Amino acid sequence: MNRSRGGLFMASKSRAEHFRQVKRLVVKVGTSLLADPRRGVNRAMIRKLAGEIRGLRRAGREVVVVTSGAQWLGRHRMGLDRRPKDMPGRQATAAVGQVLLMNEYERALGRAGLAAAQVLLTREDLENHQRYLNARNTLERLLEMGAVPVINENDTVAFEEIRFGDNDNLAALVAQLVQAQLLVILTDVDGLYEGDPRLNRGAGLIGVVPKITRAMEQAAGGVGSDLGTGGMLTKLQAAKVVTAGGEMMVIARGDKPRVLLGVLEGGEEGTLFLPSGRPLDSHKRWIAFGFKPRGALMLDEGAARALRVQGKSLLPSGVTGVSGRFGAGEVVRLVDPNGREIGRGLCNYSSEECGKIKGARSSEIEARLGYKMKDEMVHRNDMVLGGDPRE
Repeated sequence: MNRSRGGLFMASKSRAEHFRQVKRLVVKVGTSLLADPRRGVNRAMIRKLAGEIRGLRRAGREVVVVTSGAQWLGRHRMGLDRRPKDMPGRQATAAVGQVLLMNEYERALGRAGLAAAQVLLTREDLENHQRYLNARNTLERLLEMGAVPVINENDTVAFEEIRFGDNDNLAALVAQLVQAQLLVILTDVDGLYEGDPRLNRGAGLIGVVPKITRAMEQAAGGVGSDLGTGGMLTKLQAAKVVTAGGEMMVIARGDKPRVLLGVLEGGEEGTLFLPSGRPLDSHKRWIAFGFKPRGALMLDEGAARALRVQGKSLLPSGVTGVSGRFGAGEVVRLVDPNGREIGRGLCNYSSEECGKIKGARSSEIEARLGYKMKDEMVHRNDMVLGGDPRE
């Protein structure tokens, strides 16, 4: 795909028309833009970003920032050449760097006449429904007050099981959390290319992506640099989250003048990802992308077919095996007899309970457990089909 094909796709609706509806956007800033090997932080970049946010606010748009860079700044401040390999070391450098990072945002936004508000999140904050609502309500109130939320992962307390993994993923989930119409990921490249431009100078920049293909993911490669944890692949995964909800995402070069204003004015900035198909409602997006699955249920062929073709709920009789340890109400993978994930869902029973009732009729649940919560292991309203949503 190239710019000309993108242009044909957009002929009936210009970029400006797409972005006219955007009243709230999330802007993710990558470590590569914020890191200055000599000074630690790229203050000019943060000042530029603050000025553009001021321009967007004056145009009536609300902005939430998701920032990387805390670990890098902590490493620089403590004189470390490399990212610590151990978790306590990474958490310690993040603790040092987060103070420096927020100080720079507060100073730059303050000069632009705006108030910065620090918000630190872990995956648990978005997996637990009450904490999810608390985070959303706080962010809504901050925007009502006119503040600019500046969000980062709470690396100081996050351990591997509750990490987002990278801030591209965090930004996509934040966009879902605050119901933003657009996510803009600012990075050190112009957008998504047909191949790695560092290895293939002839690789063309893709202007518009109606649908993310496996070929795009294969061309995206792995981690971008030693500065951060994300590469182009994590950005494509973020785009899947955003577009599945019926919203848009742009990858653009962050050090270009007026890049955010240019995007919202409809300029040919970066790569635009369009909403994909029928959007998932917020509950199913929460199931598909907000959780790490804690286990899996193995299905027989009849159950897999009933889910995929007939839109049925999953009953214990169709379950042949259980893996992992999970509690009632946690997300599990639904796996067909060939080992392929065909969906995810909220399980009404714990892994121990599932092990006792697998293969049973619904009428036999109480006899096996001494009680019955539900007839279904996973109700169709709490299920998202279609395989691993990140693939």
